[in-house]
Amino acid sequence: MTRGRLIAVVGPSGVGKDSVMAGLCAAMPRLHLVRRVITRAPALGGEDYDAVPVPQFGKLVENGAFAVHWSAHGLRYGIPVTVTDQLNDGTDCLVNFSRKALAEAAETFPHFVVLNISATPQTLALRLSARGRETEEEIVQRLAQADKPLPAGLHVIHLTNDGPLSRTVARAVALLQPASV
Repeated sequence: MTRGRLIAVVGPSGVGKDSVMAGLCAAMPRLHLVRRVITRAPALGGEDYDAVPVPQFGKLVENGAFAVHWSAHGLRYGIPVTVTDQLNDGTDCLVNFSRKALAEAAETFPHFVVLNISATPQTLALRLSARGRETEEEIVQRLAQADKPLPAGLHVIHLTNDGPLSRTVARAVALLQPASV
């Protein structure tokens, strides 16, 4: 049996990662959406995640509960080690990822693909402003981080998300399916 791919979705804040991922899961029902563990308060919107306090996260790291974990934006994130069960069963898994954890993930997962979503600075600024979670200063800081390069040597699929979500999802499906057939 062919092992599944871990598809790491990356892109700047406001690019629409959660929306594209939801669209992909609807269009590709066999795709498994990985639920991350995050040291963020529960139910803050966006993705569905398991909220844990920082001390508990540290214990989970010590106990080997994560295949990969990282810190970003003052929070800690973990990908449960149980994702390897789905991958070993041949299921492609989709997960919101951090660019800084990609190199480690590429070493951890044999069939690792990066879906790099981008949008123009104008689109990002509008979306960040509309979601109302960041101050104007934080939006400027996030926009300054938007063009961070990806580590070299990764299998990267590039996708722009400036137009209608349905068109972006259709392009993503077309880009992801040829490799899985």
